[in-house]
Amino acid sequence: MRKFGGTAFVVVTVAGLAAGAVCHLAGAAPVGDAVWAAVTVVALLPALWQVLSALRERRLGVDAIAVLALAGALAVREYFAGAVIGVMLATGQALEDYSLRRARRDLTGLYERAPRSARRYEDGTPRQVDVGLVRPGDLLLVPSGETVPVDGVVAAGLASLDESALTGEALPVERPAGQGVRSGVVNAGAAFDLRATRIAAESAYAGVVRLARQAEAGSAPVVRLADRFAAWFLPATLLLAGGAWLLSGDPVRAVAVLVVATPCPLLLAAPAAIASGLSRTARHGVVVKGGGALERLGQARTLVLDKTGTLTAGCPEVVDVVAAPGAQADDVLRLAAALDQMSSHVLAAAIVDAAHARGLTLPQPTEAQEKPGTGTTGLVGGRRVEVGKAAARSDSEWERAQRARATLDGAMTVWVTVDGRTAGVILLRDAVRADAARTLRRLRTAGIEKVIMLTGDRAEVAESVGTVLGVDRVLSEQTPVAKVEAVRREVAEAVTVMVGDGVNDAAVLAAADVGVAMGARGSAASAQAADVVLTTDHLDRLADAMDVARRSRRIAVQSAAAGMGLSLLAMAVAAAGALPPAAGALLQEAIDVTVILNALRALRPTRGTRTVVDAETESLLRRFEMEHSSLRPPLELIRETADRLGQSPPEVALDRLREVHDFLTERLLPHERAEERRLYPAMGQALGGSEVTMTMSRAHAEIERLIRRLDGHLALAGAEGLRPEQLDDLRACLYGLYAVLVLHFDQEEEAYFSLTAAPDSAHPVFSSLRSP
Repeated sequence: MRKFGGTAFVVVTVAGLAAGAVCHLAGAAPVGDAVWAAVTVVALLPALWQVLSALRERRLGVDAIAVLALAGALAVREYFAGAVIGVMLATGQALEDYSLRRARRDLTGLYERAPRSARRYEDGTPRQVDVGLVRPGDLLLVPSGETVPVDGVVAAGLASLDESALTGEALPVERPAGQGVRSGVVNAGAAFDLRATRIAAESAYAGVVRLARQAEAGSAPVVRLADRFAAWFLPATLLLAGGAWLLSGDPVRAVAVLVVATPCPLLLAAPAAIASGLSRTARHGVVVKGGGALERLGQARTLVLDKTGTLTAGCPEVVDVVAAPGAQADDVLRLAAALDQMSSHVLAAAIVDAAHARGLTLPQPTEAQEKPGTGTTGLVGGRRVEVGKAAARSDSEWERAQRARATLDGAMTVWVTVDGRTAGVILLRDAVRADAARTLRRLRTAGIEKVIMLTGDRAEVAESVGTVLGVDRVLSEQTPVAKVEAVRREVAEAVTVMVGDGVNDAAVLAAADVGVAMGARGSAASAQAADVVLTTDHLDRLADAMDVARRSRRIAVQSAAAGMGLSLLAMAVAAAGALPPAAGALLQEAIDVTVILNALRALRPTRGTRTVVDAETESLLRRFEMEHSSLRPPLELIRETADRLGQSPPEVALDRLREVHDFLTERLLPHERAEERRLYPAMGQALGGSEVTMTMSRAHAEIERLIRRLDGHLALAGAEGLRPEQLDDLRACLYGLYAVLVLHFDQEEEAYFSLTAAPDSAHPVFSSLRSP
């Protein structure tokens, strides 16, 4: 029936039914019967074609009942009943076609991104040639910003590469001469020479394209809900109709049974509920490509997530600025950001953003020069500043400590040198999305039983993110091939959802039962390969979509079951001879209307697993979230003061302690007390009682206790400064206060501030400074 469905089919059957009724009312009953008979024939032909097509595929669905009912109505001259059945079938087919029309799995974006040309050296001059002509041993030029066309090794220069297309890693990777480079990665630095080691058809990116094609070809079409009942409903209907005819000798009874057995509750209820679910998800900023995808999403039990750009923000941000002994963190950041204003490097942009977030004024540098793979140098305020890699590896205890910390934290280091001396180091990391943990909890509540993080990133980085978010399993350093294999293993065990945003995710998205692309930030290839696309950059929209999917599927099954139950009851009455075909057709139409109205409940909004806050509470959340952003950077002053206790003169240490105390009493405590007075009561009301804020209130109490302890130390300090016997307790107090504050801020941002529909679900730049 799909081939003959559509609006025209609905118009013809409805118009024919109405025209026949008009003829009967006008006294032209034979003409009306002829019109109804014509409508029945119009409905019978596509229904018969559908059944024959199914038989060729060695399956027989409940559409066969519709064919028998239409043919039977013609045979016993129950034309009105046949016309009504025709209208029901046309309407049901139109709804089903609507719900499935957007289902598509087009990977053209991935294919089009594949490199088609290369710049091959010929007589010492690079000339553009078709990528298929490149052979192992050819020397190629890879200009800045272009995609590496084939696998090879760096022949000359230092390659700074964006490998996110293959690994998902957000940070650039540097490859010196002699190291291998895979096709599909982008040159994020200066031009370099590449010695080809493989032809294009055998290179890494071509393998990703092939995997995507194979995964697409291996996906099976969804089977309609109606067909699942065919195994028992079709033979039961035929036995009942045949028994009624045999016992009564009246073929009309058999036709009456077939008329009320016509599976329109199934043909109508499921598409109506699913189409309503598709509409509902669109309102949440989620495009679901067809009813089959929505149905599978509602059945999902395993969730596989890419890390970069999915669980994390997808771009590096500054997490700490550590000043060398004798330097100040703000000075280090100000000088580095001033120079990095002249750089287009992704890390430079993060450093400049961090300086702006701290409210630092950036002077204009002079004589700025960027050296690809090394960093930027120039004069800032008459001082020679270098930002990037350390000029030489130092054996100083301080630098060794910072390198060890960066390794443990999975962070990238940018060293800042002033007038030839190391002034500090800036640590950068891809921040975890503020809504990630809450979204994972919501998804588990919605039915997800296993959460796996799948990434090409380093093991220590992946494990740290997985630990914070509480995923069940972390698969790190995965190649594109390994990613597809891992997803296929999960698909074999349970209905699996895969979420990603990069070109490297296209193949795994297609391999999963349901592929979900972060379309707002992700690649076009991933969006086209996916079954579900999040059009806004909010991971929690996936939880909204799953809520809608489960509810829509539940309503579809409820509607179908209720409709089938009523149909079975009507079949029994018809078999007893108490329900003629015409009355049975009208009764069946009434059942259909009831089923449709119930199915359309899926259009109504539902709270699901989402915690909804009113406008006033959301305004409070936004206010305190902004205050967090301004209070985060000064927290570093607490730790820096603790670090330098015992290293600075007593009077200098006392001045720094007073500076910390002023920040705590004049800015931080008023913020915490305002939260306790205004925000926490509102959150208790939204989340179901004051008990949900008790742990946060306990943190406030601990913060106040530690601040009072600092008050005591200031009172004990003499005119000459802090006493030696105070230092150990002061250091413990400051470190404890810093740890409590950072943890408390993180908890509030995850538990409360993530409830707002913020424009960006990742932490604001420089708002997530962490201790090691």
